[in-house]
Amino acid sequence: MGGGTARLYTAVAAGGFRRYATYRAATAAGVFTNTVFGLILVYTYLALWNERPDLGGYGQAQAVTYVWLGQALYATLAVQGGGFEVELMERIRTGAVAIDLYRPADLQGWWLAQDLGRSVFQLLGRGVAPFLFGVAVFPVELPDAPLTWAAFLAAVLLAMVVSFAIRYLVALSAFWLLDGTGALQMLMIVGMFCSGMVLPLNVFPGVLGEVVRVLPWAALLQGPADVLMGEASVLRVFALQGAWAVALLAVGRLLQTAATRRVVVQGG
Repeated sequence: MGGGTARLYTAVAAGGFRRYATYRAATAAGVFTNTVFGLILVYTYLALWNERPDLGGYGQAQAVTYVWLGQALYATLAVQGGGFEVELMERIRTGAVAIDLYRPADLQGWWLAQDLGRSVFQLLGRGVAPFLFGVAVFPVELPDAPLTWAAFLAAVLLAMVVSFAIRYLVALSAFWLLDGTGALQMLMIVGMFCSGMVLPLNVFPGVLGEVVRVLPWAALLQGPADVLMGEASVLRVFALQGAWAVALLAVGRLLQTAATRRVVVQGG
């Protein structure tokens, strides 16, 4: 990647950050919403862990930590959607995507940069406050080692890329489906269940647990959480995240190539 290209994508990412930073009321509402849902989940988890101590290999403090990490990363990783995908699908439907293809930038790279800017803002603007609230009010388990925090942040960055890659595939489906409502609804349902946002994936029993822990959604919340709490090998988490990032981005590239060869736009 040349210096000019790097500057272009950096500018696109900065634009994505600034765009979401303008929605101050929505950000404040999101902080409130995540905090309230965090409280609901914490007390649910506390009741569950009182009955089943060490459920999924987590102690009670780890379970509480997991809840607040989930609230910090929910909007950051657009677990149920809410990022660029709706806009891109609408541009495909209307044909405005043809303008995007004339930009001096790759379509996938452009949207990835923009979504990374959005993700960073959501982490700082909407995710940090509920997490700090949870840490201040409830007993949690957090590491002291700076290297562990650095590894956690790296895992979050990889999770951002995997999340983008999943949603990019969903967005590209609009080239063939034209109406992406069903695909977006499936994204919401699968994202909530398979990411561990409801319950940690290591709680899932038997074959179901083995399957969900190797799906790409496991790279979103479960991986960073286990890195932060020392419940998994950092290299293993990075390997899972990296493998899914490369595989999904590659599939997205193939679909993008196929789609742009024959752009199908609803209405002509």
